Parts: sequence; structure tokens; C-alpha cells
Amino acid sequence: MSKDYYNILGINKDASKDEIKKAFYKLAHKYHPDKKEGNESKFKEVNEAYQVLSDDSKRSKYDQFGSSFENMGQNYGSQRQSGFEGFDFSGFQNGSADFDFGNLNDIFSDFFTGGMGGNRTQTRRGRDISTEIQISFSESIFGTNRKILITKTSNCSVCGGSGAKPNTKMETCKYCNGQGKIREAKRTILGTISSTKICEECLGSGEVPKEKCENCKGKGVLRKEEEISINIPAGMRDGEMIRTTGGGEAITKGIAGDLYTKINIASHAVFKREGNDLVMNLDLKLSDALLGTEYPIQTLDGQISVKIPEGVSINEILRVKGKGVPISKTKRGDLLIKLKIKLPNKLSHKSRELLEQLKKEGI
Repeated sequence: MSKDYYNILGINKDASKDEIKKAFYKLAHKYHPDKKEGNESKFKEVNEAYQVLSDDSKRSKYDQFGSSFENMGQNYGSQRQSGFEGFDFSGFQNGSADFDFGNLNDIFSDFFTGGMGGNRTQTRRGRDISTEIQISFSESIFGTNRKILITKTSNCSVCGGSGAKPNTKMETCKYCNGQGKIREAKRTILGTISSTKICEECLGSGEVPKEKCENCKGKGVLRKEEEISINIPAGMRDGEMIRTTGGGEAITKGIAGDLYTKINIASHAVFKREGNDLVMNLDLKLSDALLGTEYPIQTLDGQISVKIPEGVSINEILRVKGKGVPISKTKRGDLLIKLKIKLPNKLSHKSRELLEQLKKEGI
């Protein structure tokens, strides 16, 4: 049965790329196997759905053919096979021809997925993994680089993933004669049908170590702690994930999966983010609000001086251009300063007289 990738990610069929990405990040974090309530099966299913729907070409084919679009030959074989359902082939079993009827599903599956000399092979790929790190508010605005330690299956540092002892050569696999695959033939009512499968000894590479690496026992991979550098771009939002290609689990004679790093951003005592702008509150004395002044402001870039015009009102916002979140290499959002006027708890006799005078003047 075809998988409903849209339903797996919980999105509509007309979902945008941004909506697809957000849904994937949320579910990948929820189902990651390393979490207490994780679910490896659902994690793989979510990743599979994202790999298809995030690619325009694959998504188009999926919308047309369903989740089996990548194996159209196999599906076609199944459809052709279905034409034989309901026939009784038992009469042939006592005939002169010595045919192996076996399972017709297997026969047609082999025929349409690499039989008759097909050369298509699928690259082995390691498991995707995820982790979380926390960065400061300032680092989220300007970007940073973090090095993290992760225990995972990685390529052997001694043999570089080949599985061979250093300074020794690889040799041709004797099981497949260097072809990387094994050809099989089945006699059926349609004649002899050939099919191929990946060689289990060399895993499709066609060669094996003449002498195995002692460190990894010839596997080319082993579990170890590895330092990975995470480049965090400027303008990251809380909860966003960074994909590090090849940072996941390595696999023998294949490519490593990916690492997904969720970014958690610590709150700031002064600033908050609104879109690409930074927002802060500034407490003003009543006299400064009435007469105007200049205030020193400590921004994330350093200290600046902000002119407060006379007669400002409570919650009025002053905008400082270019002191917000980086949008590009040459453009940034703004710093929004929300003015708060502090009223005195107690008035001196002189202050009261002055205010009484202002009151008489209608101020």
C-alpha cells in the first residue's frame, strides 16, 4: 500500500516548502530514538516523507505515482503478475518440463527490479541522528560555531573506512568476481529468468580487504566519540534545526546519515526578538520625557547614544536603523526602543510647587 507522506507529516497536499520543513523538524525532534518517548520506526518514516516532499522532482513523481514511484519497475512487475491470479498451474507440475513455479511474486519482482541484466544498485546509507545545543541570544543574532562531542558509529580512523589493514591492498571479491552482485537464474513457465542481488561479502563494492584492519576488524566502521563542528548562521530562531550532511551514523561500504541539531536560544535580560527587529524597554525620568535628552544605550553591537526628543509619550517607540537581526550580509533589521516614563513615588516641596505651576499652565 502506498504511504501517505502528507499525512505522516500532518500537512496538506498544497503545503509550502517552509511548512514541510517546519513539520519535519517538529516530528523528527518528537520521535528521535534517543529521546525517552522516541520512536525509531516513526522517526524513519518521518525522515522518508521529508526526503521525498522536500525535493520538487520527487514530490512531483510521488503526487503522480505514490510512494512506490522510485520502484516503478517493481510495481509494474506486480501489476503484470496480477494477470496470472486465478490460473491453476498445477497441471504443469507433472509435465515433461522441469520448472520451478515457486512464488510468482518473487519471479516478477526479480524480473522488473534488476533481472535480465539490470545494473541498478542502491547505495547503502547510515542512520540519521539528532541532538540539541543551547546558544546565547547574542550568538543567535550574529551566528557562531560550536564543537560538540557525539558517540556514534563512524569511519575507522586507522583504515579510513576501507576495512583494510594500513599499507595493504584490496583484492577482488571471489564471491562475485569483482562485479559487486550475484546473478541468479530461475526456470519458470516463461523460460529462464535472470535476476541479480548485491553480493553479501563485498556489499556491492566488488573488492574486499586482503588483510583486515585490526582496529575495526575489517568492518571499516566502529562506535566512538567524535567531535563535530556545527556552523550556526546569523539570525537563527529558537527551535530551528541545522542539518549536517554526513554527520550521522556511518555504515560499512556506504555513506553516513545526517546529523540534525536543534538550536535552543537562551533568553536575554534586555532584548527580545520580533521578526528581524530587536525590542527593548527604556525607562525615562519625567523631566527627560518632557524636555528631551540623550541616553547611552548598550546594544548587542556596543554602546550608542540615542536622542530622546522632548514631549515623548508613554510606550512611544524610537527606531534605530540597522541594529537588529542580520537579514543579509549588507542588511539588518532595526532596534525598537519602547519608552517607559517613570513617575516619582514621592515629591519634594519644590517639585510639587513646580508641578502646580505646570498644572496652572495646562501642562
